[in-house]
Amino acid sequence: MVINADSAQVYADLAVLSARPSEEEMQGVDHRLFGTWDGASACSAADWAEQARTVITDVHKRGAVPILVGGTGLYLRTLLDGIAPVPPIDPAVRDLVRGMPVSDAYAALLVEDPDRAAALSPTDRTRVARALEVVRSTGQSLGHWQGQLTGGIGNLVQLHTAVLLPPRDWLYERCDRRFGQMLERGAVDEVRRLLARGLDPDMPVMRAIGVPELAALQAGTVSQSEALASSAQATRNYAKRQFTWFRNQSPPDWRRIEAKDYDIERLFASLLRH
Repeated sequence: MVINADSAQVYADLAVLSARPSEEEMQGVDHRLFGTWDGASACSAADWAEQARTVITDVHKRGAVPILVGGTGLYLRTLLDGIAPVPPIDPAVRDLVRGMPVSDAYAALLVEDPDRAAALSPTDRTRVARALEVVRSTGQSLGHWQGQLTGGIGNLVQLHTAVLLPPRDWLYERCDRRFGQMLERGAVDEVRRLLARGLDPDMPVMRAIGVPELAALQAGTVSQSEALASSAQATRNYAKRQFTWFRNQSPPDWRRIEAKDYDIERLFASLLRH
């Protein structure tokens, strides 16, 4: 069974823009957690990990092998290492913090949790707000809670890992071609349907790569060529971050494959023989 570990492919609204596998591409193999969440509901790393644990347990009970695929490192790290047991955030605190300009929130975080502030970009609205609301609501820093991870399954399962790190010039060229193909396959209509739902623009599904760019195209503020260029650039930037994260943050014993050409069947056979 194949289990999705990509934070965009979890959303039902993003079949095209997330390059979710089609029925034909699945070739009759059971795929789980693809298109499982409605875009109106944010899927956090904790939400995904909870569902992934359930699916993995079910697969193991049937004597089968779960195969996790996808490049969202936070999802995988949460599943394997566990999650910080942060208490529920006071709604009043959350509303106040989320309503602050990011510059003000970051300035407050420098005072209230300087260690976390030092680790974040001053313009990272989501992470800055999260760190500030945690320290204000719980009286403890996010780092404090992250030191008490619970629920990880990394020590309960046997892992056979492969991190694909192809040449970057080849990877970036594929990123450019991929977005052009998405336009041909209906990405504009997909975003039009998503916009018609009137969702909060801060929802993850609304911030997925390609959505803001194609929304601007439909609003008439950019041309199609400009939307294509900005979307392709955003894809390359994300691929670069993923590449760097998996090269430097994944455990050193995870097998790394730094080639664009490899025999996928032989690769899986070698992983499962370990």
